[in-house]
This record gives sequence, structure tokens and C-alpha cells, in this order.
Amino acid sequence: MIATVTPNPSVDRTLDVEAFVPGSLHRALHVHVHPGGKGVNVARALAAHGEEAHAIVPYGGAEGEQLLGLLEQREFRVRAVPAGDRVRMNIAIVEPDGTVTKVNEPGPTLAERDAEALLTAVRALARDAAWIVTCGSVPPGLGVDFHARVVHAGRAAGVPVAVDASGDALLAAIAERPALVKPNRRELEDAVGRAVATLEEAVAAAEELRDAGAGEVLASLGADGAVLVGDAGVLVAESAVTEVRSTVGAGDTLLAGYLAAGGGEAGLERGVSWATESIGQPGTSLLAPAGAPAPVVLLHHGPVEAHDNGRLVREESGE
Repeated sequence: MIATVTPNPSVDRTLDVEAFVPGSLHRALHVHVHPGGKGVNVARALAAHGEEAHAIVPYGGAEGEQLLGLLEQREFRVRAVPAGDRVRMNIAIVEPDGTVTKVNEPGPTLAERDAEALLTAVRALARDAAWIVTCGSVPPGLGVDFHARVVHAGRAAGVPVAVDASGDALLAAIAERPALVKPNRRELEDAVGRAVATLEEAVAAAEELRDAGAGEVLASLGADGAVLVGDAGVLVAESAVTEVRSTVGAGDTLLAGYLAAGGGEAGLERGVSWATESIGQPGTSLLAPAGAPAPVVLLHHGPVEAHDNGRLVREESGE
């Protein structure tokens, strides 16, 4: 079982439009409503592929009740922790070419008692977990050290912890020595304080995060696939995307596949395959239709060979 922690979950409303023009009236072609937040997405991807997951989320207000209603429809277990403020609602506008415009609320204002309640749930699930995954933005009042506290709790229980966060929250978590961190290109740049424009620079940035305390670094690089940097060296994976419908949740699906396959080469291949499938689905759907051919994933062992002039496609955070 993989336990996920989402301190800032959401109700995600995705609108498909013909074209998005700021300042104009738009009529949605399709509307998708899903439970959101990075840890929730990881659990959704795991369950969609038949893997066991257990999601920990705080909830409050009418939006929190809606979130729980949406989560009850999913095939994974949920440990809902009552909190003192309402769950956020996020809007994503998706164009036919896959361009996504997002508006994310900051989230509820939580207190130390809420943090302790979430950590108590983490410690309880750690007894049966193969991994703990702590993900996403930290809501106001919870403190940038929340993910670090989850890492500490997991390590105390002897369970490896993966972190998908950004900014100061990521740096604080790395100081607690997580087994794995999963930044995207922009989060790599923020963490090391410099531009990351080539695969070689992405690997160098990942090594810097390892020097700071991360066991492995799994970096999602948009159209350039993903790079895994660890004790075994450097491994790059890429897969051709025939149709981009939505990139929302692709990085979360990458992480889910990596952990489900046990990490390493097999994990990277499965993670990129799952992520490629999800990019071809509308809204925040994470699973390709039954019978769809599996994406072909190409693996390259380091040292990294630059391709397409070595330039990385810029990838925006979905959180």
C-alpha cells in the first residue's frame, strides 16, 4: 500500500473550450469535476492501474463535503481529517491543443492542531505502507516545514518517503533526507537558484539536491520526458505524445507509476508510460481507454546525450 498526504486538496473543475481569449465570454464544451491535489492525483493514478492506495486529506466547509463525496467514488481508501477552514476550489481551462490556463485558490488557513491531526494519520498508516508520498502546496498557517515533518515521521517508522513540493517547502523536506523527490524543471530551477535549460543542467541540479539530502531525484521535464538521478547513476526516459489533451496531473501520474513498479529502471519506464497516457486524456482523467496501445518509452543510460539541441521544454507546475 502507498499512502499519500495532500495538505492542500481541492475540488478541481476543468472546462474544455474551443479557444481561450482573456476578457472574452467563453462557453464550455465539456466540464469535468474531480478531487484534486497532488497526493490525491497520485492515489487516483495508482487505483486506476489496480494498485492499492490510501489518501490522507484535511477537509472543511461545503467544499470539503463535496471533496469527500468525489473521493467516495474512487477505488482507494481515504482518511479524512476534519480541519477548521474550507477546502479550496481550482479552475482549469483547457484548449484543444492541450494548453491549460489555471486559477488555483491558496487554500484554507489551517492551524498547528490540524498539522498534528494529519501527522497522526501518517503515523497510523505508516505501519502498513510501502511508501509515504507527501505532495503539493502547503496551505496558509500550516508552515513550510510540514512536508519535512512527514519525512521525519516516515523515517522514524522505517518507511521511505517521496516528496513532490516546491520552493522553501521542498528545501525544508530535503534537509530531512527523503528517499525520493520529484521536482519539475521549474522547481529544479527554484531549488538551485539558476536556469535549467539542458539535460546536463537538469542532472547537475538533481545532483545538487542529492548533496543536500535527497536520496534520489526523479525530475519531470515536460516533452523531454523524465530523468532519474540516484546511486545507480543517471537514466533518462522519453515517450512520443501523439495527442496532448491535458497535462494536468501528468507529473503525479509519473510519480505513481515509478513507485508502483518499485523504482529504478522499471519504475521510470512505467511512470513515463502512465504519464504519457494521461496527457492524451481530457480534464484530469489519468487512465487511457481499455484497449488503447501502451506508449513506447525509450530509456537512455547516462552520461546524458543532448538531443534536440539539448533544450528543455518549459513545464509549468500543476499545483
